[in-house]
Amino acid sequence: MDSLFDDSAAAHRAAVAPLAARMRPRTLEEFVGQEHVVGEGTWLRRAIAADALASVILYGPAGTGKTSLARIIAEATQAHFTEVSAVTSGVADLRKAIDQAADRLALSGQRTILFVDEIHRFSKSQQDALLHAVEDRVVVLIGATTENPMFEVNAPLLSRSRVIELRPLGDQDVRTLIERALSAPHGLAGRFTLEEEATAAVVLMAGGDARQALTTLELAADCAAAAGRSSISRTDVADASPSRVLAYDKNGDTHYDVISAFIKSMRGSDPDAAVYWLARMVHAGEDPKFIARRMLIFASEDIGNADPQALLIAHAAFKAAESIGWPECRINLAQAAIYLALAPKSNASYRAIDAALAEVRSGPARQVPSHLRDRHRPGSETYGPYLYPHDHPGGRVEQRYLPDGLEPGVFWNPTDRGWEGGEGR
Repeated sequence: MDSLFDDSAAAHRAAVAPLAARMRPRTLEEFVGQEHVVGEGTWLRRAIAADALASVILYGPAGTGKTSLARIIAEATQAHFTEVSAVTSGVADLRKAIDQAADRLALSGQRTILFVDEIHRFSKSQQDALLHAVEDRVVVLIGATTENPMFEVNAPLLSRSRVIELRPLGDQDVRTLIERALSAPHGLAGRFTLEEEATAAVVLMAGGDARQALTTLELAADCAAAAGRSSISRTDVADASPSRVLAYDKNGDTHYDVISAFIKSMRGSDPDAAVYWLARMVHAGEDPKFIARRMLIFASEDIGNADPQALLIAHAAFKAAESIGWPECRINLAQAAIYLALAPKSNASYRAIDAALAEVRSGPARQVPSHLRDRHRPGSETYGPYLYPHDHPGGRVEQRYLPDGLEPGVFWNPTDRGWEGGEGR
């Protein structure tokens, strides 16, 4: 089998390879974290041990071990292992790999494991090119993606694969990786020690990303070495990574998770949580108009007429985001987010329009009552009398406004909170 870890090639690469590459695990025993995926008794561990792997999609954030796991499988399997990248490969490359796998299977009976890194970057036609080969077991697919495969991988291909989700590493997992890297002969080989504050800083900066942790450690070691020290300090870590990088993809899961947490925190009337999630989006450089649009929706959906002022506040925040931009509009957005979080809540308006739409879409075709119809047509003199509210005390008069078959209260059911409940009315 052609090995991804060919010894002679690895020796030449080791001199220039980054620490994260040199510390890549080669066996499941070296693999850190993801116990729910590769722990004792799990399906994947049993499949690897028995060399009976079925097609899988490895899904998770960067630095959680997707590629490392694929390469561990490459070392363990008796199958031929072929790797392609969705960044550099096209349909022709896939078809060539599949044709070679088919020949290999026919001539020697050897299976082929095809590893496709960043499979979400393949177009629909490229993914379709894999379908029959996966279905007929010409290849066993291992796809790796940071994007939700339910949205980024074709449904037919997804139905023939098992999705395995990898999670960000825990702090103790990251500490284990750091300790190994400090002592391993192919790592920093014991040339440096790491102060406890520096260790905590590396763990914090990593945010569950193994590659980020090892890259920060390597850069901090370079800073210490440049100063003639073998002890890596908190200052070295800060110099190596002056700004914490938190996972955030403006079109990916984290984007939707964070905005969801932001909305739910305002709905739950927690201003601190709302400001925290807002800060996560500000730090990542999220489009301020996107945040403000969601706040505009929230003002009507979750506050409504419990505080009609909320819609005006949210609109003002949107105009500020539109005209000012980062970083100054963060203050406007924070003010609005805190106001919305503290405002009384009601979803009566949201429920009313959806209930009315459901009636319109599914109910009978109800006629406009004759007394409400337009009078500028022949025969309108036969319509029932319309009572003009301004001619009556208080500007109100009882008459039917709903069509026959619907009664008041069928759609709008106000809460007892804020203006909607009677305050200020």
